Amino acid sequence: MGETLIILFAALVVDRLVGDPDWLWRRVPHPVVGFGRLIGWADARFNDPATAERQREKYGFIAIAALLVGAAVLGSLMDDVLEGWGGLGLVAETLIVAVFLAQKSLADHVGAVARGLRGGGLEGGRRAVAQIVGRDPETLDEAGVSRAAIETLAENASDGVVAPAFWYAVFGLPGLFAYKMLNTADSMIGHRTERHRAFGRASARLDDLGNWLPARLTALLIVIAGGWSAFRTRWDLVMRDAKLHRSPNAGWPESAMAVVTGLSLGGPRVYRDDVADEPFMNDAGRKDAGPDDIDAALVTFWRTMTALTAVVGVLAVLAG
Repeated sequence: MGETLIILFAALVVDRLVGDPDWLWRRVPHPVVGFGRLIGWADARFNDPATAERQREKYGFIAIAALLVGAAVLGSLMDDVLEGWGGLGLVAETLIVAVFLAQKSLADHVGAVARGLRGGGLEGGRRAVAQIVGRDPETLDEAGVSRAAIETLAENASDGVVAPAFWYAVFGLPGLFAYKMLNTADSMIGHRTERHRAFGRASARLDDLGNWLPARLTALLIVIAGGWSAFRTRWDLVMRDAKLHRSPNAGWPESAMAVVTGLSLGGPRVYRDDVADEPFMNDAGRKDAGPDDIDAALVTFWRTMTALTAVVGVLAVLAG
C-alpha cells in the first residue's frame, strides 16, 4: 500500500506539471482512446436497435462486465511485468498513472473558455465550452458559458482526478484501468437516448456506484480548499444542495464549487438530446458569472488538487 501511495503522489505531481503533451498523443493513441474503440465496437456489435429492449439491456450488462474484467486483467498483467523491472518499473508505473489523471488538461480546457470569452466574446466562449460540455452552446449566454465551464471543472475534478486516484490507491493498476474503462463507457453509452437507454443502463449505474465515494471526497476537498473559517456552514450547504442535481454524484462537487466561489450553479440546462430542468445549487449565489469567475474557480480547483496530493503524501508516510 505504501509503495502504491508513493507512486500516486509522484503521478499527481507529474500530471500537474506535464499533463497530456500534445506532441505525444499526436503520434500514439491515448490509452483511453483504445478503451473507447473497444466500447464502440461492443456498441456496434451488440446494440442492435431491432433487438428487444430487455435483450439489449442484458447484452449491455454482459458487454460492460467483459470490458471491466478485461481492463482489470490488463492492469494485473502490467503490474506483474513492471514488478520485474525494479526501479525502472516504479518510474514506468508512475508515468502510466499520470496518463490516467487529468489535472492539467482539465484546467487547460476550462481556462480556454475564459480566454475565449475575453478574446472572442460570446462566440469564442461558446466554441471553447463546446469542447468540454454536452449541452447545446448556442443556448448559452456569457453567464451560461461561464457556469457550464465551472460545473464541468467541478464534476471532472471528481471523475478525472479524484476517482481514478482513489481506485488506483485501493486496487492498483487493475482498479485504475477498470475505473477508466467504466467512466469512458458511461460517457459514450451511458445516456438516456433511444439508442443507449437500455444497452448503456448497466454502464451508467455502475459508473454511479464507482463515483459515489470519490464524488463526496471531492466535495470535501473543495470545501477544505475554500478555507476552514466557514467550513461547517459551507458543508451544510453542500449536503443540502447536492441532491438537487439529477446525478447522484455530480451534485456534490458542483454544489461545493458553488458555495466556495459564491456562485449559483446548475439550474435549467439544454443538452443536445435532453433538457435538465433542475433548481439551482446555492440559489443565493450569483448567477451572472464571467471569465473572472472561471479564473477564481480554477484557483479553487488547484487548491483542491494540492489538498488531494497532500493527503496522499501523508497517507504514504503513515503507510511506510
